[in-house]
Amino acid sequence: MSSTEKSIKRYNRIAKYFDSMEKPMGTSGFDQWRKELVQQATGKTLEVGVGTGKNLQYYAKDVDLTAIDFSKNMLDKARAKYNDDLLKLNFLEMDVQNMDFDDNSFDTVVTSCVFCSVPDPVKGLQEIKRVMKPGGQFIMLEHVRSSNRVLGLFMDLFNFIPLNIVGNNINRRTAENLKKAGFTNTKETNLWMDIVKFFHVKN
Repeated sequence: MSSTEKSIKRYNRIAKYFDSMEKPMGTSGFDQWRKELVQQATGKTLEVGVGTGKNLQYYAKDVDLTAIDFSKNMLDKARAKYNDDLLKLNFLEMDVQNMDFDDNSFDTVVTSCVFCSVPDPVKGLQEIKRVMKPGGQFIMLEHVRSSNRVLGLFMDLFNFIPLNIVGNNINRRTAENLKKAGFTNTKETNLWMDIVKFFHVKN
């Protein structure tokens, strides 16, 4: 079984519990950060890794939004909650590492706490770059490996725990992965220490 297949299986398994598992993140500031993230979306927008739809309540009603996830069970939960709330909303079961969209399809791409669980993050980021229009924007809310020597080492040593339970890596070097994927115009904003960040990326 491939890494991607294992990840899909994990998320399908935990979909029914996912909202309860993430409740503490809402009280720690993530809900406000999600709102700030999504309000930057303009034009034809792609949300990658929509999960159970935590961001969807914050989009403007007239946003032309496509929401994808590689977990059918997570996507079904999002559909059940929000399918009738947005005028222009299309749900698709799809893997960011291998998207079916044409090149230069989207003005905005949004992710939130997604690239911790993409098995090949550079490949996923390259696909996002491919489907973004020239001059488009890629906005991310992500947790990453700390640059602090001690904390970063701790995150490396204990990464296997969340990885094997829910498929999340806590030591992803997302800024480096963006460069590897070909993005050169990236702004980072620290939200909590140097672990939770906004990335605003121009194509």
